[in-house]
Amino acid sequence: MLLRLLVAAQVLYVLGVAGAGYATTAYGQHIWLATSPVDLHSLQYESFVRLRYAAAKAPLTAWHGAGPPQRRQAVYVLLNAVPSPDSLATVAGVYDKTLSPGAGQAVLRGWVTDVYSRTLGLRYNLERYYVPGDSPLRLGKTSPAVRVRVSIAPWGQARIERVALLPATAAR
Repeated sequence: MLLRLLVAAQVLYVLGVAGAGYATTAYGQHIWLATSPVDLHSLQYESFVRLRYAAAKAPLTAWHGAGPPQRRQAVYVLLNAVPSPDSLATVAGVYDKTLSPGAGQAVLRGWVTDVYSRTLGLRYNLERYYVPGDSPLRLGKTSPAVRVRVSIAPWGQARIERVALLPATAAR
């Protein structure tokens, strides 16, 4: 009886994790973020590439917290976001408390990685991306400009939906 209960709990957990991922994509707000691969040479040895988002660096003037920002502090990043690949999300503010976004905005949960005199370094747990074997990223046919479509669920979970490579002439 106990063994069946443990197996059922494990199956429910796996189904719950998978369901949360699908629900994030289905019910989440979709935004586009500008990014670039950090090191494409690592794809010779791994199936993942690290991404560096433009929204991972925010001016210190965007901080709206009770005290000064601290490393490893959980934050909520308010993004001006239009769900179009031609309009990339930009940081509107960094908060230490959860907030409700307005029209044309999204909130992405993250962490402070570094505090400099004029900027904040941020991390979103979206920095690793699995690269399929036939991807232009893996084959070395890419420009440094990459756009990532992210889905942000109402409960705060975020996941990468799609990666779009820009032609060399469109890279900014």
